[in-house]
Parts: sequence; C-alpha cells; structure tokens
Amino acid sequence: MSIIDNKKAFFDYFIEERYEAGVVLQGWEVKSIRAGRVQLKEAYVIIRNGEIFLFGCHISALTSTSTHVHPETTRTRKLLLNAAEIAKLIGKVERSGYTLVPLNLHYNKGRIKCEIGLAKGKKQHDKRETEKQRDSQREIQAAMKQHRR
Repeated sequence: MSIIDNKKAFFDYFIEERYEAGVVLQGWEVKSIRAGRVQLKEAYVIIRNGEIFLFGCHISALTSTSTHVHPETTRTRKLLLNAAEIAKLIGKVERSGYTLVPLNLHYNKGRIKCEIGLAKGKKQHDKRETEKQRDSQREIQAAMKQHRR
C-alpha cells in the first residue's frame, strides 16, 4: 500500500530499474508518516562512504509528539539495501551517468519502505512529449466519459 508517490520523478527521469529499500527512522517520524505528513517532492538519494542516504525528504512532526523531542524535518535518513545491490548501484551511478531518485514510500508487512529508481534524466523535448501524451490521454478519457452519457 502506497503512502506517497513522487510524481515529479516520473516527469523528470526515465526510470530503468527499481529497488525496495528499508528506511532508518525515529519513532516520531514513523507516527508522522502513518499520519500522511511526508513529502518526497524535492528528495533525492545520495551515496556517501559506500552507503545510500535519502536526502531532503520532508517529514512534518505531529503536535502530539513528546515535548523533549526536537524534530529535524529534513534530516538525512539512511536507506537499507543488501551489499550486492549497493555495489551495483554505486557502479551504475559512477560510470553510466545514472542517478538515484526516491519513487515512493509504502508499507511492506507493516514496515515503511522506500522504493528508489535507477534513472536517467529527461531532456526538455522528452518532458514536452510526456506532457503531450498526458494531455491526449486526458482528452480521450473526457471524450469517453461524454460518450457514455
């Protein structure tokens, strides 16, 4: 079950491969995510010292969390993958000009997981083409709806 999707990632990048990663979270972050107070729009994935981190993911604190916790809304969170997957991703990103983008947050057996995609950036003309396809699909759906009435 999806919590939040990063729609901007599909507009800006061609997604070639997908990986499911665990996320290291604090207790208040889990509560906030379950309440839907999370945003992936400006988030991205970085590789540092052979580890993968989710950077720029905004999780708003709930007002009901305890007073002694001072939440940092956009802290860098570690992503958990197995060593072979990390090595493969590092190789692709460094050699082939790929980038890693967070695609969505979802539940898997009660745990919060982050789906990351190995992506190549789209050029401006590719983005225009995507927009044209989206508009034409919307027009087709509207025509179908009119036709049914």
